[in-house]
Amino acid sequence: MTGSIEVHLFAAARAAAGCSEWVTKPGTLGEVLERLVAQFPALGEVLPRCSYLVDEVSVKAGDLNSPLVAGSRLDVLPPFAGG
Repeated sequence: MTGSIEVHLFAAARAAAGCSEWVTKPGTLGEVLERLVAQFPALGEVLPRCSYLVDEVSVKAGDLNSPLVAGSRLDVLPPFAGG
């Protein structure tokens, strides 16, 4: 997809979506998360507990206006058990 972003899902997010990667169009963090839940409804239960990295930089879940531009990578990281 031209002008796209990559979404990488880990642990419980990957299990809920049934895949580890997804490609979508750019937008704000909030818009991308809405598209994720529309595509993978089970993520609606997981995303509120997740943290996010945009191009390896932490973004707070409350900052839904953070832009994800073409070529960006969004990592969706649920809480991990253990060390």
